Amino acid sequence: MVSALYVVLGALLLIKLSYDVVKLRTQYRVAYGDGGFYELQTAIRVHGNAVEYIPIAAVLLIMMEMNGAGVWMIHVCGLMLMTGRLVHYYGLRNREVGWRRSGMSATYIALVLMVLANIVYLPWDLIFSLY
Repeated sequence: MVSALYVVLGALLLIKLSYDVVKLRTQYRVAYGDGGFYELQTAIRVHGNAVEYIPIAAVLLIMMEMNGAGVWMIHVCGLMLMTGRLVHYYGLRNREVGWRRSGMSATYIALVLMVLANIVYLPWDLIFSLY
């Protein structure tokens, strides 16, 4: 399954972002919340934002592949998603609103493309059959 590549990359990104939060919590000695530290607030938000988008995108990508979408479509959507997430991460981390906005745009475009591909490739004959 080609989509597994992007699911693994998404999981690795989530692990890295989680590690960033843990590292900052240890550095600032903050067990709960953000302790008022901007750097920790940002790391928590970057991780949270990725957690909000990567899982549903992974499901959509897997379903796209299972429904018979072309390998090239899976790569386009997977690459756009991962690029969007990395650009968003860079933008949030470095207070670059343009990068953040571009990252979210790429993420939204990838999600919309995956939704549309799933609609096109759904096994409509099975959905509307009574068997």
